[in-house]
Amino acid sequence: MARGILGKNSPLHIRHERSRALKEADLVILAGTSCDFRLSYGRVLPRKAIIIAVNRDKIQLYMNSDIFWKPSVAIQGDVGSFIQELSINLTGYKCNDDWLEKLKETERLKEEAIFKMSEQPSLDYHNPLKVLYELEKILPDNAILVADGGDFVGTAANILRPRGPLQWLDPGPFGTLGVGGGFALGAKLCRPDAQVWIVYGDGSCAFSIAEMDTFVRHKLPVLALVGNDAAWTQIAREQVPIFGTSVACNLAYTNYHDVAIGYGAKGVLISSNTEDISKALTQATHIYAQGNSVLINVLIGKSKFREGSIAV
Repeated sequence: MARGILGKNSPLHIRHERSRALKEADLVILAGTSCDFRLSYGRVLPRKAIIIAVNRDKIQLYMNSDIFWKPSVAIQGDVGSFIQELSINLTGYKCNDDWLEKLKETERLKEEAIFKMSEQPSLDYHNPLKVLYELEKILPDNAILVADGGDFVGTAANILRPRGPLQWLDPGPFGTLGVGGGFALGAKLCRPDAQVWIVYGDGSCAFSIAEMDTFVRHKLPVLALVGNDAAWTQIAREQVPIFGTSVACNLAYTNYHDVAIGYGAKGVLISSNTEDISKALTQATHIYAQGNSVLINVLIGKSKFREGSIAV
């Protein structure tokens, strides 16, 4: 839920070089963050750094401490109040410019490398990175992104930029599939003027596509983008290299757009890489603006972008 808290283009936000930033840091503040699998249970924290942990929950505060990490200072309390008090007491303090500029430069180079991968042609279907860059271009400032998937959503997390706090919703440390429809429903009810997007993998889409019926009946328009590569790709990335088989990882290029139409929503199929993805996404937003829920089923090719990633 902290994604977007610094806005779209904060100079302090290092997305792709987090590991390097942590490795070189002499002070780390865990502001409500627990040392679970996302921080490798604390192993990514430098041994010599001062570590200040702040959390309302005592169990979360000390999670996996004295195993792979140890807090220098542990504060059981409200993170927001702590940050506010800290900013008041640090008036006039400035971070090391050289270090920050070095991180920014490596971040820029990483961004360039990812964008170059998005320009690579994909056989028959669309490059998934390209699809997400085109979505990023059209997202308004009030967009709320609901992430529900594995490989496609993992790619989206590196490309899409939440516009503000609470404008990126995902299952967090639970890592579960199926939150898309329910999260989008809640988001639209809380912020009816927001443009709510569900970013689906094709495997996860089937878990909550029936909520299209709910959106239609209650006149709560949302947009859904399905990155359809006919596979449980997040699982396949780990399984195939280890076992040499994709058994149980293969799906079909299912017509999810037809399912949405069956529930009374609008459905769009983008089946060929010769189709203009930017134009199709823009047209979908126009249909949405007329009060319709829209599901865009984009057939995507394979990408090496997340090669080596594993499912936890």
